[in-house]
Amino acid sequence: MEGYENNVIVMKTLQFSLGIMAFTDVLGANRRFVFANQLLKSGTSIGANVREAQSAESKADFVHKMKIASKEAEETEYWLTLCLLAPNYPNPEELLPGVREILKILGKIISSSK
Repeated sequence: MEGYENNVIVMKTLQFSLGIMAFTDVLGANRRFVFANQLLKSGTSIGANVREAQSAESKADFVHKMKIASKEAEETEYWLTLCLLAPNYPNPEELLPGVREILKILGKIISSSK
C-alpha cells in the first residue's frame, strides 16, 4: 500500500483483515456460515473505515470515521470471543490480541484528535 507504509493503524488493520479472511474461511469450512459472515463484515470494516479516514474532509470527519472503526473492532472482538468460548468452534486466539491492540490504538487516535 504505497504511501501508507509508515501509518501504523492502516498497516495493522490491513494485516488484521487478512487474518480475519483466513479465519472466516475456516469457519465457513466448518459450516459456521452466520459467524463467518458477521465476522468477515465487522473485521474487514475496521480497516476500511481507517483507510477512509485518511482522506477525511475535516478533523470531525476523521474522528467520526475512527469511531466507526472502533465500533467495528468492538463487534469483532465480541464475535471472536464467542468463537473462543463456544465448544466445537475454531480457536481465534491468534486474532484476539490483534483486535485489542487495534482498539487501544484507535482509542489513542480518537482522544488525541479531539
